[in-house]
Amino acid sequence: MYKKFFKRFLDVGISLIGLLAALPLLVIIAVLLFFLQKGAVLFRQQRPGLHGRLFTIYKFKTMSDACAPDGALLPDGQRLTKIGLFIRKYSLDELPQLWNVLRGDLSLVGPRPLLIEYLVLYTPEQARRHSVKPGITGWAQVNGRNAISWEQKFNYDTWYADHVSFLLDLRILLLTFTKIFKNSDTTAPGSATAERFTGTIKHAS
Repeated sequence: MYKKFFKRFLDVGISLIGLLAALPLLVIIAVLLFFLQKGAVLFRQQRPGLHGRLFTIYKFKTMSDACAPDGALLPDGQRLTKIGLFIRKYSLDELPQLWNVLRGDLSLVGPRPLLIEYLVLYTPEQARRHSVKPGITGWAQVNGRNAISWEQKFNYDTWYADHVSFLLDLRILLLTFTKIFKNSDTTAPGSATAERFTGTIKHAS
């Protein structure tokens, strides 16, 4: 009952209130990004959601479009701007995703929507993360986020898919706010952003 009806009711109510409450902050961030990064304010990208269906995710853009002489984008660490680093530090780049929640693309809580190219790399077990709607935050995010391995993240994601409940979602939301204030696990060790997933190594039996 919660997973089918009440969860969506909470998503709409909380995201609507959140958008209205954060409107002045959203405007300030947008203005700062426009003038300091001299480019697009929003980052848009197709991501797989529930059952792998694609949707457009919205985030504040935290990187420049700086390219190497050959035209290829520079590494993330070189394109991450000072204002972008600050916004990422406090997860403010995720705020536009409240609009995705209102649209029904995302839930407040669920496995994070990852890149389309990862779909073919999942094991059947890892692919079960798409049996529930993705979220702005999730069980993996409050248990290490970018500081844990991809395999650990997917284990947390599938565990969440099997145990969705109101109390679990409430716990994840409260832990998320704690993580934001502590500013922990926002990047992978030795990397400016999260490392790319290249597939799970299958050991011979």
